Order: sequence, then structure tokens, then C-alpha cells
Amino acid sequence: MNKHPDDNYHHLLPTQRDLYYGGAWHRPQGGYLETFNPATGESLGACADGNTSDVELMVQAAQEGFKTWRKMKPLERAGLMKKVATVLRDNADDLAMIDAANCGNPIREMKNDARVAAAMIDYCAGLVTEVKGETIPMGPDVVNMTVREPYGVVGRIVAYNHPIMFTAGKMGPPLAAGNVVIMKPPHQAPLSSYRMMELIHGIMPPGVINLLSADREGSSALVAHPKVPRISLIGSVPTGRAIAKAGADRLKHVTLELGGKNACVIYPDADLEKAANAAIDGMNFTWCGQSCGSTSRLFIHSSVYDQVMKLALKRVEFYQPGLPTDMATTMGCIVSKPQFDKIMSYIDIAKSEGATLAYGGSRPSSPDLSRGLFIDPTIFTDVKQSMRIANEEVFGPVLSVLKWDNEEDLFEQINSVEYGLTGSIWTTNLANAHRAASRIESGYIWVNSVSSHFLGASFGGYKQSGIGREEGADELLSFSQVKNINITLST
Repeated sequence: MNKHPDDNYHHLLPTQRDLYYGGAWHRPQGGYLETFNPATGESLGACADGNTSDVELMVQAAQEGFKTWRKMKPLERAGLMKKVATVLRDNADDLAMIDAANCGNPIREMKNDARVAAAMIDYCAGLVTEVKGETIPMGPDVVNMTVREPYGVVGRIVAYNHPIMFTAGKMGPPLAAGNVVIMKPPHQAPLSSYRMMELIHGIMPPGVINLLSADREGSSALVAHPKVPRISLIGSVPTGRAIAKAGADRLKHVTLELGGKNACVIYPDADLEKAANAAIDGMNFTWCGQSCGSTSRLFIHSSVYDQVMKLALKRVEFYQPGLPTDMATTMGCIVSKPQFDKIMSYIDIAKSEGATLAYGGSRPSSPDLSRGLFIDPTIFTDVKQSMRIANEEVFGPVLSVLKWDNEEDLFEQINSVEYGLTGSIWTTNLANAHRAASRIESGYIWVNSVSSHFLGASFGGYKQSGIGREEGADELLSFSQVKNINITLST
């Protein structure tokens, strides 16, 4: 008898569920929180919930680790980082299965996440000698130069949509710059991070990599701690604002990768089949639209509207909710009940404001999915930019479709939201592409593609979508601070 596909991951789950700092596991003073499989409702066991006292001990351990790490030669640090990357690659499939069970994203998508994290760590390891300064001419008998130095203890708080990719990959830039890290994985889905620490235990000197599993108290304590001068977040705009306010009390250096209400624009001259497919794929329905970069507003020129919608409604049929641990599944589930309820409320709001439900909008009917937090891919037409569904980030599988005719009106509508993260433009006309790319107020633009990220190309947003850039050399350098040294040679 074949086992149910959702039964194939239990032996992979981590045995350690405590806090990791100073090179060892420690029972949390804050107690424990249950974590769940959102596809089945099954408890996956209790995990540490670090509190203020735990954070204090962790920061002390990290400070001790920094004394060792900052003295290590850059190429030696790079060698250890590459060992971590190798472990991630060697265990990528198992880590992906843990994430599929714990955060609800399909295994077929998550299989690449640990490999992406490993690539980011390797990329940063290869740039350790580029964290350097410059010399400034000052005339005879004077040498003026700058050096880049680490901040010390860095706190990185990451989102639940790609737990291992974010928790592991985001260690790379601060470590390469000579900092030590306290990684705060998502409390909804921390299990892959625990397993990662089990796997890489002993590679780094004690205190260099520390894992804080915590909900609000521990997260707030990390942000507020006076010995953590550098904080970064991947998360929502409200959380980003709260961290910015808390960090301001101590003038902390903060970077924020936040939400989006991103536009996909289809011009009448576009390759309509490719554009329609991209409009659906750009919603990231695979992981239920739980992505800050999802192109959740689709602007179709009225002259090709009917053709594009016909193609789009055909393409969306590919995304069928199923058990995330099954390789055949093309669409997973929502990470938590509060997020599920929020998405369903937006679907009700869209209906009440007059949008037309063209596809989905409800839970799937399959009995196999009845215990999970599943929502069918959802498309609304007849959407006006004045509707909440077109202005607020749903962070779920809900696509809003709008018609356009006048290009000036188009750009005004696109830029009317408070977000500015990504944008996708579909046209075969070079002038259209350049004009639209320059007019859309977003930090990351695709032309005739969507959703792809490119290692070394800085990712980040305009307006309320964040502060700073990630995934490239800009991110690496942001974890260093510049010191000027002026040397007078004459006595």
C-alpha cells in the first residue's frame, strides 16, 4: 500500500526545537509555540518562542562570536561560508520537503530554494575581498584612505513565503562583510531553519550564526537591543514601519524589503499568448500569491482585452490546489488561519465594491483538501483603481484586472498606490518599453518577462515598498560602515 504523499516528511523534521546561540542549543525562557502543517492542520510540534531574556543571552553570545569572526582573514571566512553553502545544496531536497509541510508551498517550487540560498552565500563569499575602501589624494606627506568595517551583531528578520531561502541566503551578505548574525525565521514556519542549524553545526565559530525562533516579544527585543546596530526585514509594510520606528530610538541602520501592489501592463502590440501566460504566472499562484513581487494588478489594453482574458483564463487552470508535499501539486495553501481569513475577506470586499468574479474565489471542493487552508486561484474583472482590491496588498491568490486606453491615465493609475516594488511590461515596441519602464514608479522592472530574480542584480522598492537593495553587491556593502583614516607622514 502506497503511503499518502503527505506522510513522507516526518522523518526529515528537526529533532532540535530550542534556541541556537554560542554554538549550542539552549532551552528558551520564553517557552514554546506550536507549529503546524497548514495543508492538513496537523501539529508539527512545539518550537522555541524566545523572549527578551533569551535575546539578551543570544546577543551576548553573538558579541563573543564577533570577536573571533572579525579577526579572521576574509578568505578564511569565505571558505567557511562555502562549506555552509555546500551543506545546503547537499540537503536541498530534504529542506524543501520540510518547508512544503510547514509553510504550504509546493515541493516542486521549494526544491530550488536552498540552492538559491547556497548560490547567494557563494556569491557573497566570492566578494569578501571587495568589501574595501579607496585612497583620496591629499597632497605630499599625507595618505587619506577609507576602510569598510562590519557593524557587529546583525539581526535579520525574514518572511514565511520562502523560509529556508531567506533564513539561509540572507546570512551571506552580513557574514561576508565581517558581521555575525542573529537570524529570526518566520514563527509560522521555522522548522527548515532548525534543520539547517542541525546540519551546519560546528562549521562556524561559536556565536557567528545564531537562530532566534520567536513571535512578537522576541522579535521586538531583537530590534530594540542596543547592541544590535543593524536590522533588516523581509515582511509587510506595517511591520516595516514598526521596525523603523523602534530602530529610530537608537538610530539603527535599517533596511526593509516590504510589500507591493505591482502592475503587469499589456500593450496591444505584445505577443498576447506569452503576455497572458505571464500575467497569470506573475501572480505566483504556485505559492498562493504570497509574494511581495506578485503582479496582482493586470492592465490590459482595451483593444486586446477579450483575447488576453480568454488566454489568461485558460492558463490559470494549470494552478490546481493540492497537498504541498506531493510533487504533482501546482498550487499550495495559505500559511496560517489569520492570513487565510484576511484573503477571504478581501474577496468579499471585491464583490461588495462591484468587481466581477471571473474565476475561483472559494475553497476547492476536493475532500482531500478539506482540512487545509486552500483557496482557488481568483481573478476579478471590472476592477476600478478606486477599489480596495486594487490599492491594498492582499498577499494571496487574488488578481485584479483593469482595462486601459490612454497611456497617461494608465501611468497615473499604476503609480497611485503607496507601493512601488516590481512591474512587468509586455510590448514588442522598444519605445513603449523604455517609456513605460521610466514612468512606472517601481524599483524592479521586467520587460517581456516576469517574476525572475537575477543574482547580482539589486532588488528593492520605491515608496512604501522598502528601504535599501538586496540580492547584489549593494546588499553586501550595506552591511559595512565606512571609516576615513588620515595619515600625516611628516613629523
